[in-house]
Amino acid sequence: MTFQSSNHSTSIWHASSSIPRFPRLEEEYDADVCVIGAGIAGLTTAYLLSGAGKSVVVIDAAHIGAGESGRTTAHFFPPDEHYFQIESNFGKENAALVADSYRKAADLVELIVQSENIECQFERLPGYLFAGEGKNAAELDQEYAAAQNAQLDVQRVDQVPGLSFSTGRAVQFSHQAQFHPLRYLNGLARAIISNGGHIFDETRALSISGKLHDHVIHTPRAQIKAGAVVVATNTPFNDRVVMHTKQAGYMSYVIGVRVPKNSVPRVLLWDTGDPYHYVRLQPSENDRAEDILLVGGEDHKVGQDEHPEHRYRVLEAWVRQRFPMAAQVVYRWSGQVMEPADGLAFLGRNPMDDKNIYVITGDSGNGMTHCTAGAMIVADLILGRANAWAELYAPSRKPVHGVAEFVKEQANTLAQYGDWFQGGEVESADEIPAGQGALLRDGAKQLAVYRDDQGDLHVLSAVCTHLGGIVSWNPAEKSWDCPCHASRFEATGEVLHGPAITALERATLNEKYDAPLKPGVSHERPEVR
Repeated sequence: MTFQSSNHSTSIWHASSSIPRFPRLEEEYDADVCVIGAGIAGLTTAYLLSGAGKSVVVIDAAHIGAGESGRTTAHFFPPDEHYFQIESNFGKENAALVADSYRKAADLVELIVQSENIECQFERLPGYLFAGEGKNAAELDQEYAAAQNAQLDVQRVDQVPGLSFSTGRAVQFSHQAQFHPLRYLNGLARAIISNGGHIFDETRALSISGKLHDHVIHTPRAQIKAGAVVVATNTPFNDRVVMHTKQAGYMSYVIGVRVPKNSVPRVLLWDTGDPYHYVRLQPSENDRAEDILLVGGEDHKVGQDEHPEHRYRVLEAWVRQRFPMAAQVVYRWSGQVMEPADGLAFLGRNPMDDKNIYVITGDSGNGMTHCTAGAMIVADLILGRANAWAELYAPSRKPVHGVAEFVKEQANTLAQYGDWFQGGEVESADEIPAGQGALLRDGAKQLAVYRDDQGDLHVLSAVCTHLGGIVSWNPAEKSWDCPCHASRFEATGEVLHGPAITALERATLNEKYDAPLKPGVSHERPEVR
């Protein structure tokens, strides 16, 4: 489960939309289906099921679009795991199924936009894959051949037309798309309510109990009884271990730069770099003479970069080298993506039991597409309809493909538990400036200590409440991030992103580590929270 707080960077979508708010769940509720998570995955599922006559309730720990759906770049283009890799791992037939799911997911969004009259700047445009710096262009030939095998409309071009820099050879994918994700979510919410569904904000799911068609979703104030449950929380909170060994959380960074209108062609761009870059245009809300060039990339594993701010500087340098017309950087934000070990998302029945519980996760860098395709699969499964993609994307599948990556990720995760035995980053809380946090060792305990802008200390256990990893401070987002399974917490301990469902435990600070505050800050003893 995810949400954005005032401490964090703001995406262009949050800055240019008004989010409808709904009440908290305060009393018992019965429904055919309970959807947990009000992002693209959750609301699309709720829309499809409510439109099919099911009674649906949606709950979110924060509010609509407060999680990763509001921190995407909101594009629909081919999978990060290139088609030639999918073809090699899963075969031509399955690569064609992936292509079919991507095509029909974008088509569904377009249909919903038209039928529900949603003003969300949905637009079809071409996309181009080009070679990243220092990368062999031979990959482009492989991708072109695999895309043709998957029956996609592709062409080879010598250069992406209209750009200010030379891309060299590229593969053009026709009929890709982009939109404004939060305005789309607003339209989905309106349609769900019109279909008789209900949405509740500030209602965190704590656990799920029950049996096949008789589930109970436990929340802080009330319970929901439902025949089916859809966990659409970016990463599942209801599974302690299994799904979290199949995927890993990565942070991805985005900047929005002002460019003169019509100085950059309206296309989607992405390269074969590692980490790779992705580019799109968004009309400016404030100036009709300019656009906002959105450029993302520079990914790294959650909690495994002590100084992630430099990622923005690298992105800006990449932009200015290629787009000389680029002016002021007006947006900076990061988002979290879940990378599946074998390259395909996990969409369908929860693998841990035979209950009527479903998950939509493993979004990789194609969240809008995977979330929509996942909603289509899950809706079909709940309604008892056949779905051609269900077996391919099944969360219960074994990591037969991508085994090396699976083993690498597990070794990386296990290595993070070594942080239990490390010393603290500071020896005294006095070393922590206002607005920042750091780890401090108190005997056998690792403490996560944050000093807020008023100079007050917030002292927490540094032990992640999911599976006991030691969190690290993220100065770019002012959060505590777990490097093991990608849980993230507010500076004051509340859950930002699962799989953790409970806040970091409050702790006390030994007086010998609680040195006097620096001049200019109140010298009253800070309140321990």
